[in-house]
Amino acid sequence: MRTALALAAAMIAGLVVSPTATAAVPSTDTAELAYHWAPVHYQDTDDSNASADYLSPIDFDGNWTGRDNWENQAKQKQNLRGAAYYSVTENADFYYLLYGFFHPRDWSDWNPLEEHENDMEGVLVVVQKGGEWGTLRAMVTVAHRDFYSYTPSGSPFTSGQENIDGTLLTTTHDGVARPSTFQEAKGHGLYRWDGKDFPGGDGVVYYPTRGAGEVPSGGNDRRVGYQLIDIFAEGGLWAHRDAPATFHSWGTFSGDNGADNAANAPWGWDDHNDKPGRGELATDPARVIRDYFANAGAQSSTYVRNQYR
Repeated sequence: MRTALALAAAMIAGLVVSPTATAAVPSTDTAELAYHWAPVHYQDTDDSNASADYLSPIDFDGNWTGRDNWENQAKQKQNLRGAAYYSVTENADFYYLLYGFFHPRDWSDWNPLEEHENDMEGVLVVVQKGGEWGTLRAMVTVAHRDFYSYTPSGSPFTSGQENIDGTLLTTTHDGVARPSTFQEAKGHGLYRWDGKDFPGGDGVVYYPTRGAGEVPSGGNDRRVGYQLIDIFAEGGLWAHRDAPATFHSWGTFSGDNGADNAANAPWGWDDHNDKPGRGELATDPARVIRDYFANAGAQSSTYVRNQYR
């Protein structure tokens, strides 16, 4: 009898604390949520060194040393498997899904002063809770020292302290209309995909996969799988946040080709002239959305999940 009463009490307690949770997607199922909303990623390539524009894990060369990635990119092209690092942060009303795309080089074919070892830029996808997977409302992309904001058709979000930079387009993959992102060759600034072909006609289209990432067959491969890697996986990126071989300082990768120590992880991303602070796109995404958008609902910084904190 005590067991039955305890079970009933637990069930009642669960009903009391969970009215704001998404109906059919448990909050703990972050991997499936991240896969569902993972972008179809249009990566431009430059044919003078196309493999330098391929996505890869940070440890593609078998180590977490930041100062040998430039050299090993050229030596280990077979290991440049598509990858994106992700995290899921949530409050009572929204999911904030962050995706970071890594390249071993930020490079130039004519100006070495613009180059640096390691490069990670990315996107924050904002999903309002409700229904099976929630509803896509906005995304904010990272392009060098600037952020860009976009909304899909039908989103109630409007311009806030920053103007909306365009309409978010989607590409259907695995039965899901996904955000579509575009990344430049060489410098790898990340924006929304505008529906057009690649500049110069060559590029790689990456699709999220639940399996291992794939190496493009060349600089104009239009279907390549990329793996989703949890930023907070045991022994992963966040676990190395204080490792001097990987990071020069908080949120800044260690690198010694071109400009030293010039690339940032998500908790080091910063728009150089906007109000949100350094790293807040990852650590306090609701704060960024409050600034960037109006009519955006309850963007509370009281989180039910925020592993950066």
